[in-house]
Amino acid sequence: MTATQIESTQDSKLVESQLSTTSEKLHNNLEVGTEKRQEIWGFGQTFNELGWQARQSLSEEKRNEILDDLFKPGEGENYRICRIPVGASDYALNWYSLDETPGDYELKDFSIERDKKYLIPYIKAAQKRNPDIVFSASPWSPPTWMKTKPVYNYGILKHDKKTQQAYANYFVKFIQAYETEGIHISQLFPQNEPQRDQKFPSCYWTGEELRDFIKNYLGPTFEKAGLNTDIWLGTINSSLEDTEMTKDETTDYPVITETVLSEPDAYRYIKGVTYQWAGKSVLQRTVQAFPELNYFQSESECGNGNNTWTYGEYVFNLFRHYISNGVNAYMYWNSVLQDGESTWGWLQNSMISVDSKTGQTTYNPEYYVMKHYAHYVRPGAHLLSYGGHAAGEATAYENTDGSVIVVMSNSMNHDRDISIDVKGKTYEAHLKEHSFNTFVFS
Repeated sequence: MTATQIESTQDSKLVESQLSTTSEKLHNNLEVGTEKRQEIWGFGQTFNELGWQARQSLSEEKRNEILDDLFKPGEGENYRICRIPVGASDYALNWYSLDETPGDYELKDFSIERDKKYLIPYIKAAQKRNPDIVFSASPWSPPTWMKTKPVYNYGILKHDKKTQQAYANYFVKFIQAYETEGIHISQLFPQNEPQRDQKFPSCYWTGEELRDFIKNYLGPTFEKAGLNTDIWLGTINSSLEDTEMTKDETTDYPVITETVLSEPDAYRYIKGVTYQWAGKSVLQRTVQAFPELNYFQSESECGNGNNTWTYGEYVFNLFRHYISNGVNAYMYWNSVLQDGESTWGWLQNSMISVDSKTGQTTYNPEYYVMKHYAHYVRPGAHLLSYGGHAAGEATAYENTDGSVIVVMSNSMNHDRDISIDVKGKTYEAHLKEHSFNTFVFS
């Protein structure tokens, strides 16, 4: 069995070396077990208009290089699990929905023509490189005329039956329209971050509202339409239901998730749950209560546009947290941005930055964070059991070809020597301070 270490630091990236066996088990050790846990479906991103626009100032050669680095199997990040916004996300060029004709309950003016200009070319460029990408979708806001206040930001969906049914039909039309474009939507998440009113496109839902919409409208409508698209609960962004709770009233219990999943008539339509941001605090409890469901991390936390190595270390351990607690897939947010800013002024991190003034592209720390996981842990792998004093910054996997992958960071201010036990052998390794590491045993 060969053992290869791939190491990245601030000064050097993806440096390979070979490990030697040892008879000594060190104090800092990792013991890789053989118990298989959840299947890893893959890694990916969300398709946003600003991500597509960021590439347009680049040469064709550079655009293709970036797309290969993200989507081409074996090349870079091996993206396979990706999300599409239904209408505008907060990283759209401007805010829109797929039917803004007031009172169009029959959705006669529904259209994806705008998506054909920005999102669909982006998606098809990805499909060209990897035809096996699995797509999910979620809205940030319903059409404004379906909301209590006709605006994209803030507000709630109207509660009357006519509006709720029209909104369920809106999703069916979206899925069918994308299918005609050769893009199959495998999972629908009914609302991006339902527990937060935002100044960008958003829509607030209580657990009861989401439960009743799925039970009475969305589920039956999908069933009647014969869609091969699963309904997932998400994307859940908090443990709290009411943003107006006082400190003494807050709870870490998964209120929305439990409200929906504990109702049998709603539960029967749901195949999975997606968590992001503060939802990480209750992921473990939901997995324990509903282990038969599947789980995604649906939007990696986005930083403030500085793209520091320190924040990369934080994101590295977000991967570890979500995967060790049961998710099948981990999705980044914006892989590529020009200057990192949304159209309404929010600066965020990205894996790859494009400078609008110089056209220079920079591969940021989080590109290497993703690569240390996604390039080596292949779709169909399983998380393995693992333990030892070095387990707090590690995860271990078995790929379908039998190779074992260990992904580990060293966030300390000093180097560390560790030993790794794999399949009856012990290997010695050296971890540089503030480094990301992948070990391949094959």
